[in-house]
Amino acid sequence: MASDFLFDGPQTAEFTILLGHGAGGAMDSASMTIAAHALESVGFRVARFEFEYMKARRRGGSRRPPPKAESLKGEYAAAVTDLAARTPLIIGGKSMGGRIASMIADELFLSRQIVGLLCLGYPFHPIGKPDQLRTAHLASLITPALICQGTRDPFGTADEVAEYALSGSIELVWFEDGDHDLKPRKRVSGLTAADHQKTMANAAANWAAQLADVGKG
Repeated sequence: MASDFLFDGPQTAEFTILLGHGAGGAMDSASMTIAAHALESVGFRVARFEFEYMKARRRGGSRRPPPKAESLKGEYAAAVTDLAARTPLIIGGKSMGGRIASMIADELFLSRQIVGLLCLGYPFHPIGKPDQLRTAHLASLITPALICQGTRDPFGTADEVAEYALSGSIELVWFEDGDHDLKPRKRVSGLTAADHQKTMANAAANWAAQLADVGKG
């Protein structure tokens, strides 16, 4: 089934970012929309799409948990094909969406279909199960990647992630007191969700500029 996209940002943008949603939130969820608008504000073209199980929920279908991440790789790859981006493409997403993108990134990168990977709140392990790591493929990742993570994210805190063996192609940006949506507690950090979203977008823009420089070299 062909992908339906929700677009933000100019068609003339230097980069397009394809974002997959998290396990429980649709492509137009609050967290996805805020992130897309933040990325749009710094000049990206953002395309959001939904996996079939989420489309089924919209049609009034079952609200069972999503399929295993491995079974969704083909749908993400199909979205890349359907999008047919005319500018350099970065894939990624929120939580599960970013995880699935990371699982297909190297194949797409080596075939020059993408230039990078952007993960917003990577689910390094299930909540409360820090021994069930989802990092094996990240140790050998070739694709240039940026992971934006809150320091108190229950799917992988700063202290936990510091112990992981991650590829040198991965750049981590930490958001002080941020949760899985990068939201901080203002009374604790003095920062707001808007502050962190602005920082995330600027970090993504600076990182993408490096990708552009490499491509010109």
